[in-house]
Amino acid sequence: MNEPKIIALYLPQFHPTPDNDEWWGKGFTEWTNVGKAKALFPGHYQPKVPADLGYYDLRLPEVREQQAQLAREAGVYGFCYYHYWFGHGKQELELPFKEVLESGKPDFPFMLCWANESWHAKFWDKDGKASSKKMLIEQKYDDDDIDPHFYHLLPAFKDPRYIKIDGCPAFMIYHPDEMPDPGKFINRWQELARQNGLPGLTFMAYLDQFITPETIKNREDYGVKYEVVTRLQEQWYKYRGFFTRIQRGVIRKIGWPSLRRYKDYMQYLIGDECRDENVIPCVLPNWDHTPRSGRRGMVLLDSTPDLFQQHLDHAIDMVENKKNPLIFLKAWNEWGEGNYVEPDLKYGHGYLDAIRRALDSCKKQ
Repeated sequence: MNEPKIIALYLPQFHPTPDNDEWWGKGFTEWTNVGKAKALFPGHYQPKVPADLGYYDLRLPEVREQQAQLAREAGVYGFCYYHYWFGHGKQELELPFKEVLESGKPDFPFMLCWANESWHAKFWDKDGKASSKKMLIEQKYDDDDIDPHFYHLLPAFKDPRYIKIDGCPAFMIYHPDEMPDPGKFINRWQELARQNGLPGLTFMAYLDQFITPETIKNREDYGVKYEVVTRLQEQWYKYRGFFTRIQRGVIRKIGWPSLRRYKDYMQYLIGDECRDENVIPCVLPNWDHTPRSGRRGMVLLDSTPDLFQQHLDHAIDMVENKKNPLIFLKAWNEWGEGNYVEPDLKYGHGYLDAIRRALDSCKKQ
């Protein structure tokens, strides 16, 4: 079998920015939410405290080098940096990747995921329901912005570290369905890529709902070659029957978030559609959104490195006969959502070691 390539989604939120200072207070980063998180019920693993790298600042090149070294030792193939482009040059959190690109360090494969969604500040009522939200930055899609966006990223596409599929730089669009005309955008970028010495681009869509081969076939008009699938969101709501809604209402009243066991959810996170060459499974080490959303959060309980390895083994089985045996990991460092594999005080290198064991095991087959 071809050796699986694990690409980890990477959040660049761990450094101050002028806008975050204005919205949330001087010095705000994702660590602000992570550090103040509290256990909301008996046995709730919060706060989660980083180990080897501490509460790092991504402005430091030493931190980025250490992250790449940890990933390399675990067998992670590369990082997929979230890219925020709201239109006409308006960006957020661009500094870490900008320095990675300009410095040439770390020498570690990368690609980009355009996180194309507006940012809001949400306000909640006493029952935990979103009562209103304030627009912070609107995601815009203007035709005259398509070319400047491409040329902004062209140096990245031409970087020798950039991850390629079938010889073409890979670019993920987080929400293609929110674009007014994704086909127009993709076709224009393909044209610009060829005009600038590239054979083209390999586009991916990140989809967090339930996917079947039929729905993938129906998306061919987008020209999206690969779909990256995590089924957490849809499977969560699958259980929202009458009695489940009552149960959740009671839980919310007493101040508990929505709870599910990681062990039970593993069976839903990857489906047979992931055997398709154009579908990439996405593995999830854990989920706990309460550092960001408190009692309104969702929590997967009792994730362990051993259970995560079983989950990853399942994904590896799905890709073993593929030409491009890719697996996405959500995520490398989403501490505020509880889906990270960086070392923490409870498990140490446990999740990284699980990746290494899973990859070593498939080499022996």
